[in-house]
Amino acid sequence: MVGGNNINAVFYADSYHPIQAGSIDGTDILPHDNAVYRAFLCSSAGLYDPFGDPKAKGDPYCTVFVGRLSRATTEETLRKVMGKYGRVKNLRLVRDIVTGASCGYAFVEYETESEMRRAYEDAHHSFIDDCEILVDFDRQQLMPGWIPRRLGGGLGGKKESGQLRFGGRERPFRAPLRPIPYKDLERLGIPPPPEGRYMSRFQIPSPPRRERSNRDRESSSRRSSNDRMEGAERRYKSSSGHRDDNHTHRRRSAERREERDGDYYSSSSRSYAEKERYSRQEHTRKRKDRDEHTERRQKHDRYSHRDE
Repeated sequence: MVGGNNINAVFYADSYHPIQAGSIDGTDILPHDNAVYRAFLCSSAGLYDPFGDPKAKGDPYCTVFVGRLSRATTEETLRKVMGKYGRVKNLRLVRDIVTGASCGYAFVEYETESEMRRAYEDAHHSFIDDCEILVDFDRQQLMPGWIPRRLGGGLGGKKESGQLRFGGRERPFRAPLRPIPYKDLERLGIPPPPEGRYMSRFQIPSPPRRERSNRDRESSSRRSSNDRMEGAERRYKSSSGHRDDNHTHRRRSAERREERDGDYYSSSSRSYAEKERYSRQEHTRKRKDRDEHTERRQKHDRYSHRDE
């Protein structure tokens, strides 16, 4: 049973189910048109291989699907517009195999996954050649059970054509108004459709994320630990260099002080007691000179006052 919090929500299926895609709320148990029936037979018999397309190259986690393009849009125009969101690594504008005319959709691969997600969020509903485009992730390779439109599947479509499909970014499923009839599906031998992720109408559904293996996590942790060690080593070297500079400065200051005080202090053969005795003698001599200077100054002041 659907909870009260999900009545006004929408939901997105994590895997493709042909009969569910033909239902507005994902609760249908029988195909309602010949296209859905054809897609269901194709899915049940496993006649479609999403990885069998030799033109589908590149990393699907870095690729976006761009639909509703103008037939006049060229690869150069599309590359210029989609290049605003990141570095375009590969671009494939799908064309008719006979006429060579554009089919109105393309696949754009970026250098990194973050650039792909930026285009996924920002390029949706933008305009190219006066046409409002649709941007989605590469469902052909990232959505399990995907059946393309030419085999009766796909998403979106027009009501007049009889191939109106739900579950995509542009036309998500409505929250089911009744519970999914699992018993009827089991009785008819139809696998139950996934209920999907409930979201509000204003949230942006997140594309699938790359699954990281234990080896990738270990290598990532090793890289991060190595980076931390290298950073600590650089900081240590810089601080050691600063300490060495201070030590060199102090040593040079001591050498200049020894040169100023004379050869007596600079001689390493002198003992500590001799140096101390020399210091006391120098101090006594300086104090004696200061006292004599003070006495001469007092005499001078006394005689000057007597003459006045």
